[in-house]
Amino acid sequence: MTTGRYLLVGIRVALTVEVRVSRRVPRTRALLALALGAALAVPLTLTPPATAADAYTVTPLKFTVRAGGRACTVDADLYRPAEVDRDHPAPAVLGTNGFGGSKADGSTDTIGKAFAQRGYVSLVYSGLGFGRSGCLVSLDDPDIDGAAASQLVDFLGGTRAADDGTTADFVTRDAPGDPRVGMIGGSYGGAVQLATAAVDHRLDALVPMITWNDLAYALDPNSAVGSGGVPGVFKWQWTNGFYLIGEGQPLLEPSLDPSRINSLACLHFVTEACRTVHTLNSGSYPADRTAELLAYAHRVSPVSYLHRVRTPTLLVQGQADTLFNLNEAAATYRTLKAQGTPVKMIWQSWGHSGGLTGPATGELDLSRGNLETSYVGRRVLAWFDRHLRGRTHADTGPAFAYYRDWITDPDRTYATASRLPATGRTLYLSGDGKLVDHREDVAPGSRRYTNWLTPTSHSETSLSGLIGLPDTPPRDTKGTHLAWTSAPLKRPLDVVGAPRATLKVVSPKAERTQNSADAADKLVLFAKLYDVAPDGTRTLVRRLVAPVRVPDVTKSFTVTLPGIVHRYETGHRLRFVIAASDDAYVGNRGIKPVTVVSGPRDAGVLRLPVAGS
Repeated sequence: MTTGRYLLVGIRVALTVEVRVSRRVPRTRALLALALGAALAVPLTLTPPATAADAYTVTPLKFTVRAGGRACTVDADLYRPAEVDRDHPAPAVLGTNGFGGSKADGSTDTIGKAFAQRGYVSLVYSGLGFGRSGCLVSLDDPDIDGAAASQLVDFLGGTRAADDGTTADFVTRDAPGDPRVGMIGGSYGGAVQLATAAVDHRLDALVPMITWNDLAYALDPNSAVGSGGVPGVFKWQWTNGFYLIGEGQPLLEPSLDPSRINSLACLHFVTEACRTVHTLNSGSYPADRTAELLAYAHRVSPVSYLHRVRTPTLLVQGQADTLFNLNEAAATYRTLKAQGTPVKMIWQSWGHSGGLTGPATGELDLSRGNLETSYVGRRVLAWFDRHLRGRTHADTGPAFAYYRDWITDPDRTYATASRLPATGRTLYLSGDGKLVDHREDVAPGSRRYTNWLTPTSHSETSLSGLIGLPDTPPRDTKGTHLAWTSAPLKRPLDVVGAPRATLKVVSPKAERTQNSADAADKLVLFAKLYDVAPDGTRTLVRRLVAPVRVPDVTKSFTVTLPGIVHRYETGHRLRFVIAASDDAYVGNRGIKPVTVVSGPRDAGVLRLPVAGS
């Protein structure tokens, strides 16, 4: 399949999202579902039952801010609790939309409602380039999106007025011009919090949900450890879907604002973002363009500016997320913790790929607004109680918590720990296709697969749930993958974290193009973990795969798989697979047969982080 066809299919997917969305639910609500991963059939509201104490006023506001060298209009709504005034101030909560959404979306405007009902002043706004806000889509660049949000903090601090003259003298202040303010939001509305905290240290608390650490890893992942700047494997379905939604914004929200138009080559994104997508779709990675692509993706991502973030941060990431997997939050967590920034992390069930379990199992369900009755909701409220209301007795919970889908008691679904689990079990890839516990049990052997010119493996169709179509089960075509399977387990095994596999492959055709000036000539493969039940039923764990563009095919390499929380039950078997392709990604250029040779002294290794080890 050519890259041109990938792009055309990506366009078709994005347009289908828009068509299907318009037929089923209001568009803004559906696009927030895209950002927050909830099913379209579930209305995204976060409003608890109203009481007399829930009264608040809503004031639409416009702000003209300077961001990225441009004047941008920001469309916002101010939610003010009835009992809050200059003599009775309250802390504030600031929030914005996920990608493609606006302040009017269910999960954005209800940030305003939910926290106003709980006594907070709330300011929610449409991010730059979305809804009725001006300027270009700039991927949460701290110098643009962060700068814009910082000027809204000025408003909450009483040092600037809205365009109509409205001021806010009723927000708790730590110092003149320094409001007590936190931020919350998901996906695109999550990364902007870190971007804002990097340029404005007045923020007092952050709750970024299901967001990224590094866009280069998220959209063009190379899961090889120490890849040395070798570009990854283009995640074409997700990327092109979002790109088309971004390019279509003024069509969805009609506007004559010239600040929202870039050029015919790149309508509504900043030029660097547009060039990055064009390079990815070209299927070529020449050295100069690759360096530019990676540099831009890193620069606008938290990975490059977290060293400037000192605001207490509660990270919430989703286990069902093939867009921004658990490794993204883990990377952010480790960086913040190492530099002394107060940080805690929760791995909830749901993400961009679904997984919402509902309140019956104790999960935060945005359709029901069960903040007080869900584990994650209580943690969020406690985080704001401690850092915004100054309630030092508020219990903000353990350093790390993770949802367990095999527990049905809502009071026990979350396990807690003081740190992420370390490696607890090591398995070896035997030449006969077995996963064995001891190196001396490795049988010598040689096994081979080859790729086709079209994809032969399937993990998931990105956005399938959002366009109303069921996805097909994962599959691997015979002869295009290799699998290693363990013996049936004698007791349950709880894997919590990112498994790692060390491999050595032989591929003469890949070796011949090893030193090509175009990194697209390097070998591509996909690593993944299955759970095989006693009846032979195979489950690709959370439908996650680890794409790898092998840095040097003449040497062994280590792959970090996406983080998971998964119980392998007694009698089940682990299966580790490497495949030649995956239809959600751009694959190999040309046919590249691969052989894996195993022996007791030279066997591949699979290391699993195990809870309780």
